[in-house]
Amino acid sequence: MPPKSEVLQGTLDLLVLKTLDTLGPMHGFGIAQRIQQVSQDVLRLNQGTLYPALLRLEQRGWVRSEWGISDNNRKAKFYSLTSSGRKQVREETQNWSRTVAVMDLFLKAQE
Repeated sequence: MPPKSEVLQGTLDLLVLKTLDTLGPMHGFGIAQRIQQVSQDVLRLNQGTLYPALLRLEQRGWVRSEWGISDNNRKAKFYSLTSSGRKQVREETQNWSRTVAVMDLFLKAQE
């Protein structure tokens, strides 16, 4: 099993936003499962990490929530992107791409 990794706050926001952008409305547990799946079990989010992030994203107007019924017939809060959330995904994706490119240059220059 790969070692557990910590997720920086801004990174978590982008992971959640990108998940919702890709898959559409989801409940929190589904978001956490998808992030764990895509990261090949490297990133495992607990409720104490994910739900404050979802609240923060909702307060910023990037996601909205509404109550619904999950696949296992339980009441759950479903989150979806707003139009400003979609814009934020594009901006943050560009920012991370630049950051990765700079880090790659830096690490290669140090070899």
